[in-house]
Amino acid sequence: MRTLVLGGAGYIGSHISEIIDTVVFDSLLFEDRFLTPVPFIYGDVRNLDELEIVHDYDTIVVLAGIVGDAACAVDPNLTHDTNVKHVKWLADNYKGKIIFTSTCSVYGKNDSLLDEDSPTNPLSIYAETKLEAERYLLEKRPDSLVFRLGTLYGMSGAFSRPRLDLVVNVLTQKAVAGETLTVFGGEQWRPILHVKDVAEAVKYGLENNLSGLYNLGSENVTIKEIAEKLIDIVPGNIEYQDILFEDKRNYKVSFSRIQKAGWAPKHSFIEGVRDMAEVFSQNRIKNMLNPLYHNANYMKGIYG
Repeated sequence: MRTLVLGGAGYIGSHISEIIDTVVFDSLLFEDRFLTPVPFIYGDVRNLDELEIVHDYDTIVVLAGIVGDAACAVDPNLTHDTNVKHVKWLADNYKGKIIFTSTCSVYGKNDSLLDEDSPTNPLSIYAETKLEAERYLLEKRPDSLVFRLGTLYGMSGAFSRPRLDLVVNVLTQKAVAGETLTVFGGEQWRPILHVKDVAEAVKYGLENNLSGLYNLGSENVTIKEIAEKLIDIVPGNIEYQDILFEDKRNYKVSFSRIQKAGWAPKHSFIEGVRDMAEVFSQNRIKNMLNPLYHNANYMKGIYG
């Protein structure tokens, strides 16, 4: 089976290339190099003519896109072009298997335990574009596989750009640096998932020919619980602020559908935090504030 990963040079795609035989197609928007030793095609999913190459492959894994509320808000038109247009084109023109990564952010703010049939309530351009893309894909191609991802954390592949704008990663970096972890509100729920488990789920979906829509995560935790779990691994202090964080999202989701399909996460919170802490404590990242590691800051530098 020949598999092409659109956006495969990024945070998720890096580990996919380590465990699945793939070819990577990427514009390197958030990368300044691609060193993973797999076949590589430089291209931009916004240029639909370049996507004609997909017909040479049995499976397309669609990771390409702008990720994160703040990053997507920098240029909403660019976000729509990058996150939606190519997915609709694939649904209309490609005949092979499509695997697409959406986000649990489509649920927005909801106090119930949410499954894949629960109402959606996107609160950002990011969530809106992901929801638009997944709905079109599943309507046109119900044989596709769509994962709604929880909040990711951890180190990905050996050549991956680290993400220092994700809550677990940010708090780990601060704890290693000896900074007090400031928690605003803290009662907001999030489903979390080690980034490597996304790759594992893609592999499992391919091997077992899964289709349809699945929530993907390992556990539901509050922001407060994330900080408390983290300082059990990397000792530190927490400061609680009653002021609510500006991010209004609050959702916990059910993973029963993917569990019934036989998949379970392999990578633990403890493993993820320890791996990151080792990287931070050994000063393997020269400049933590480099915009390259922060999607929104990087997008603002280019398009802001």
